[in-house]
Amino acid sequence: MVTGQPDAAETALAQAFRDEWGSVVATLIRVAGDWDLAEECAQDAFALAVRTWPRDGVPDRPGAWLTTAARNRAVDRLRRAAVGTGKLREAALLAVPDEPATVHSGAGDAVGFEDDRLRLIFTCCHPALAFEAQVALALRTLVGLSTAEIARAFLVSESTMSQRLVRVKRKIRAAGIPYRVPPAHLLPERTAAVLGVLYLLFNEGYAASEGDDLQRPDLAGEAIRLARLVRTLLPDEPEATGLLALLLLQHARRSTRNGPDGELIPLDEQDRSQWDAAAISEGTALLEGALRRRTPGPYQVQAAIAACHATAARAEDTDWAQIAGLYVQLLRFRRDPVVELNRAVAVGMAVGPEAGLALADRLTNDLAGYHLLPATRADFLRRLDRTEEAQVAYAEALASARTGAERRYLRRRLSEISSPEVSVSASSVRREGKPTPEGQP
Repeated sequence: MVTGQPDAAETALAQAFRDEWGSVVATLIRVAGDWDLAEECAQDAFALAVRTWPRDGVPDRPGAWLTTAARNRAVDRLRRAAVGTGKLREAALLAVPDEPATVHSGAGDAVGFEDDRLRLIFTCCHPALAFEAQVALALRTLVGLSTAEIARAFLVSESTMSQRLVRVKRKIRAAGIPYRVPPAHLLPERTAAVLGVLYLLFNEGYAASEGDDLQRPDLAGEAIRLARLVRTLLPDEPEATGLLALLLLQHARRSTRNGPDGELIPLDEQDRSQWDAAAISEGTALLEGALRRRTPGPYQVQAAIAACHATAARAEDTDWAQIAGLYVQLLRFRRDPVVELNRAVAVGMAVGPEAGLALADRLTNDLAGYHLLPATRADFLRRLDRTEEAQVAYAEALASARTGAERRYLRRRLSEISSPEVSVSASSVRREGKPTPEGQP
C-alpha cells in the first residue's frame, strides 16, 4: 500500500481507470454473464476507491484491488436479489479463482494465457450482432467510453446510441452468446469487426475524443498489445498484419506530437529523430509481409500511407503524390468523407492549396461539425493569403475541437493571422466531431 496525498490518489485513480476498467469489466462479465451488472459494479469499485484511496493510500496492485472490490459488490447484489438457486450459483461463481483462458491460433495450436479483454472483443463481435452494435459495445465495455463519446464516434445522437447498447446487451443474453474466443474455423466471420474494434480503440488513444490531452498513449499501447494477440490467432490474415503495422507506425510518433506544455505539434514540425525507429522498422517489415500476399485491404493501405510519413527523413521529403494515390485506393475499400478529407490534404500538399481547398469544400455537408474540416480549410486559405476567410474557418474549428491540446493549437494559429478588427466568436458555433483520421498530426 502506497500512502500519499489526495492529489497522488487522484492521479493513481485516473491511471487505474485508463489501465484497468476493461479488465475489471471483462472479468465480471465472464464469471457473472451480466453486462449491466459488470459495468455497475465496476463503477461502484471505482467510487469506493475515490473514497478510500486518499485516506488509506493507493494499493500496490490497483487492478487487483478494483477487481476484488467489484467482485464483492457483485456478490452482495446477487445475494440480495436472489430469487432461486440460479442467482445464488452466480454469486458463488464470482467468489472462485479465475481460470486461464485458452486461445487457439489459426493453425489450431492452443495458446494459453489469461486475457479476458480478448474474450470480450470476440464476444462483442459475434456475427449475430449488427456491426455498429458490435463496435459500440466493445468500446463501452472494453475502454469505458461514455455513451456520448461513442455516439460522437458514430455521428449519432446520445439517445440513439444508448438504445443500441441496451438492445445489443439484451440480444447477447437472449441468444446465449458464449463469452469466449471462438474455435479457429469460426474466427474469419468475426475478423472484420474485431479489427474494427482495435482500430477505434487505438484511435481513441491516438486522438482522445475529450479532455485536456491530445493522446492517451496507454490506451493506444493496449490496442497494439491486443492487435499482436489477434495476429497470433490469424497469422494468415493480411489485414490483421496490416492493422498491427498501421498501429505501430502511427504510435512511433507519440513522443513528438505534443510539446512540453501539451500543445499539438503538426506533423511537419515534429522532431523526426525522436520517432521510435524500432517501431517503424517493425511496422514496415510487417507491411511488406502483408503486401506480399497480394490480398490488399483498407488497413494495409492505411499502413502504406503511414509508412510514407514514417520513412521520410524530412517533412519536405514526403511523397505526397503517392499518398494522394493511396487515398484513392483506400476510397475503393472505404467510401468515407474523412478519407476524402485526408485525400484533399494530400492533394493540397502535392498539387497546391487551391486544389486541396476545392476538394475540401465538397465535404461541407458530409462533415458538418467535424472540426478538422474547417481546420483544414483554414490552413489552405491561410496559404492562399485569404486571411479573413481563414480566420472564420479557424474560429469554427476552435468551437468544435474537444481537446485542450487542439484548442490551444487552433488559438495560436488564429492569433498568428488575426488583426484587432476581427471579432469572430468561436463560442457561438456548436458542433460534434469524430475521431482523428489517419495521416493527421
